Amino acid sequence: MDRWEELAQAFTPEGDRLTLRGRDGAFEIRFNGWEVMSSRMSVSEEVLARLVCEDLQRTGARVLIGGLGMGYTLRAMLDLAGPDARIVVAELVPAVVAWNRGPLASLAGRPLEDDRVEVRCGSVIDTLAVCEHCDAVLLDVDNGPEAVLYEPNRWLYTAEGVDLVKRALAPGGILGLWSADRSPDFEVALDAAGMNWRRETVDIPAGGRGIEHSIYLARPRR
Repeated sequence: MDRWEELAQAFTPEGDRLTLRGRDGAFEIRFNGWEVMSSRMSVSEEVLARLVCEDLQRTGARVLIGGLGMGYTLRAMLDLAGPDARIVVAELVPAVVAWNRGPLASLAGRPLEDDRVEVRCGSVIDTLAVCEHCDAVLLDVDNGPEAVLYEPNRWLYTAEGVDLVKRALAPGGILGLWSADRSPDFEVALDAAGMNWRRETVDIPAGGRGIEHSIYLARPRR
């Protein structure tokens, strides 16, 4: 296949268009024409899971992942969190789940077939509202707080949105958030919501130049 071929499309409840494309064994998902996920670049999503697990330091963790993507973050959590972990994945678009059980399944080693995983189709905000006692919440939606693609998610990066995450966390629980860029406004929101946080950077080689992604790790202040 010499050029990208559109393999499938789907829509959010608000009418945003997601497109699954493939070329020479690589895949990407676009949101209203913007690339949001690619099988060629998954390092920082995997680092998100590793950093959260390093801070988690407990077995039998209850984890909520916002955004399935191509399954890379989920696969990394399954590999690191142990056999007693329980992981809920909130995915807005059911077709993305179907793609991960179909043409994308082998990319991350078929993580949806693991008995430790429960998929809930719906917005991550709605899922957070009914979740509690999570040892970790991982958010990998949009392209981060500075590049919100799904407009209803914008609230998630405010102090009120962070407070919703806090209420879903168990004592000592941790929030991990992936972002394509640093977000000073999100850092202000973390402070306003009473979170202790740090930002880790991940350098991604791409086309002869480096791209720096950001991962935020935060815990409620005691």
